[in-house]
Amino acid sequence: MAINLLINQNLPQINGTNLMTTMYGIPNCDTIKKARKWLSEHNIDYDFHDYKKQGVPTDVIKIAIEALGLDTVVNKRGTTYRKLDDTIKSSLNEDNALALLNDHASMIKRPILKTSNGILIGFKAEQYEAHFGLK
Repeated sequence: MAINLLINQNLPQINGTNLMTTMYGIPNCDTIKKARKWLSEHNIDYDFHDYKKQGVPTDVIKIAIEALGLDTVVNKRGTTYRKLDDTIKSSLNEDNALALLNDHASMIKRPILKTSNGILIGFKAEQYEAHFGLK
């Protein structure tokens, strides 16, 4: 089960560009597939950023951690996290998380959806509807 959070706040520009809707994740993830289908069915244009092909966008992950907290961004239920050495798990903090998440993209909860109105993590249709003003 994905954790779904919505932050209704304006986010800073990233790399000097205006924010648009971008989904970050891994395309074969079932939750990603559901979220992409929902966006398409509601005619919402978005870009997809594939962690495996394009790398982990550390600026976006950093904003997500600052806005939502490390425990929300890190997928502790997945096998990648569970296979980590216990010393790495116990020492995980905001200072070393970006490097670890960059090396292990599967440890990032999915999807991350970044819009000009905020960041959502996970997928729940009701939250997407509220976020995009469709309710």
